[in-house]
Amino acid sequence: MRTTVPRRRARRTLAAAGTAVVLLAGTVSGCSSGGSGEHGGERGAQSAPRWNTAPASIAAVGDSITRGFDACSVLADCPEVSWATGNDPAVRSLAARLLGDAEVPARSWNYAVTGSRMADLPAQLAGAAVHKPDLVTVMVGSNDACRPTASSMTPVADFRSGFESALAQLRAASPASQVYVSSVPDLQRLWEQGKDLPMVRQIWKLGICQSMLADPLSAATGATARREQVRARVVEYNEVLREVCGKDPLCRYDGGAVFQYPFAADQLSRWDWFHPGKDGQARLAELAHRQVTAAEPPR
Repeated sequence: MRTTVPRRRARRTLAAAGTAVVLLAGTVSGCSSGGSGEHGGERGAQSAPRWNTAPASIAAVGDSITRGFDACSVLADCPEVSWATGNDPAVRSLAARLLGDAEVPARSWNYAVTGSRMADLPAQLAGAAVHKPDLVTVMVGSNDACRPTASSMTPVADFRSGFESALAQLRAASPASQVYVSSVPDLQRLWEQGKDLPMVRQIWKLGICQSMLADPLSAATGATARREQVRARVVEYNEVLREVCGKDPLCRYDGGAVFQYPFAADQLSRWDWFHPGKDGQARLAELAHRQVTAAEPPR
């Protein structure tokens, strides 16, 4: 039976209306999901790794601060008071706060080495990666600035390339590990806390951080400029840590919390008045716990 012209027109009209309904539905669906570009963005956001505020295992890397150097006895490591993985109840390390005291021995590891610089970080991270820890804490940079002279400090470019390489190496070996990066402490503030004490000045002569602590009472232009140069280098190191860490979705920089913390004399080691004592280690643990358990990174 031949279709009449009016009927063909009616069918075309219905078909066009159906197409319009489909297109309209697609448009509405696109609006509710943000459109094709935004929908992809939402999927990307959903699939992007999320920061876990309750990690179940912790590995620590870094230098003498994370080893608790001079916190218990002279010229000796004291890892039991380490801010990151120690088990001393007076400190309540980050590991103790996150895992509970009973779990610290089995689920935390300290690969920090006294005297380490950024160049030593890859080897430490390689050891840490074996455990596939949920969280790796990084505190390094003080020894890159604490050199015999200001001119022998680690160049910023080398510091950057070293951190980039170390982080990339960790990612290859343990992709899911989160990384908490502490800022380098303000070495000039530590100088300010001890410079007026005769006993402390004698201890500093033994060779502690001479780029900052040499001639501690000198107000000469050269000495002042040297201290400012060291502090400026620490600021540059912290900017590197912030920038490099910021490119990794599972890396969280402390926002300068350690650098800005007003360490007082009673929070420093009684043996060298430079490294954190037990109370200083407890303050570091408190700062780290606050940052690691925060829903959002510091701004």
